[in-house]
Amino acid sequence: MGLFPLLVRSPFAFFLLVIPLLYSIIFHELAHGLVAYRMGDPTAKLMGRLSLNPLRHLDPIGTLLLFLFGFGWAKPVPINPFNFRNSRSGMVKVSAAGITANVVIAFVALFFLQLFPAVSGTVALILYYVAQINIMLAAFNLIPIPPLDGSKILIGLLPARYEALLLRLEPYGFFIIVALLYLGILDPVIVFFRHLILFFIGLLLS
Repeated sequence: MGLFPLLVRSPFAFFLLVIPLLYSIIFHELAHGLVAYRMGDPTAKLMGRLSLNPLRHLDPIGTLLLFLFGFGWAKPVPINPFNFRNSRSGMVKVSAAGITANVVIAFVALFFLQLFPAVSGTVALILYYVAQINIMLAAFNLIPIPPLDGSKILIGLLPARYEALLLRLEPYGFFIIVALLYLGILDPVIVFFRHLILFFIGLLLS
């Protein structure tokens, strides 16, 4: 779900949408850092990443992909799991925090759309795109391929012997993900996670 159709349809809405979408990927990473800090890891704080300054977070390629395809990323927040009481369960919580941040943003946007159905066309369009992009970000990050959050959640849930296998994929993860996206292999996975997220948001809004 890229944003160029919106740029053609309503340039004004597109430019109003830029800031909330950039902060969607920033809040994703910020959530990682805040949860890690609460669990005893000060790495992100010491490196100045517990900040709302976009220059500390934005990744050029991830930002470009966000506007081209509707999903992207910011610079990963540095985490040292050895500072956690339990490194495996700690990484599950930290990884889930970023996904949760996107789901919460989507929920808030859809909540306001439902609460104010007569809201103006431009505002409704912005809320719709904020919700859809954040659902896409959450679904994309649930994919269990390193370095996405889904892989770290999976590592924490699987027996320890599988951790090394998944970590060996991490240097090639970006290329694997791009290839699978290009071939359309990940499309049904993203659609499944997207429907799952929408189902739970629907339960909360009903």
